[in-house]
Amino acid sequence: MRAVVQRVAEAAVVVDGECVGSIDGPGLCVLVGVTHEDTPAKAAQLARKLWTLRLFDPETGETGEAAGGSGGERSCSDFGAPLLVISQFTLYGDARKGRRPTWNAAAPGPVAEPLVDAVVAELRALGAKVETGRFGADMKVSLVNDGPFTVLLEV
Repeated sequence: MRAVVQRVAEAAVVVDGECVGSIDGPGLCVLVGVTHEDTPAKAAQLARKLWTLRLFDPETGETGEAAGGSGGERSCSDFGAPLLVISQFTLYGDARKGRRPTWNAAAPGPVAEPLVDAVVAELRALGAKVETGRFGADMKVSLVNDGPFTVLLEV
């Protein structure tokens, strides 16, 4: 599994003009991609990593200048920061050859959707407030990336 993690002040996802998920930060906006070899165990591992990743200011949980513009000593689990988790098969796009990406490494929907759902379920079981996008939908994602701060995770 692959995740692009963005520390945000706020984030939202809209489908067909309807807001289906939003968070007010500080929090994390997480784009999750699934490949063919991924398993429920990897989904649980990714969830635990997201919940405990130390990206926030040690004193306030704030981001940006208060955190020195970089990672900190507190994680979402330390102060209940929300997460917006959005499936994104394009994280496994490969454009090394030619000008058109291939998607061969991305798992098909029937494989990927339950694993993205498993990440969300495990985060919630850990105590996280989690909002989501809608799997397979044409989503419009907006966010205020605080820092900016973006991390790529692979499990």
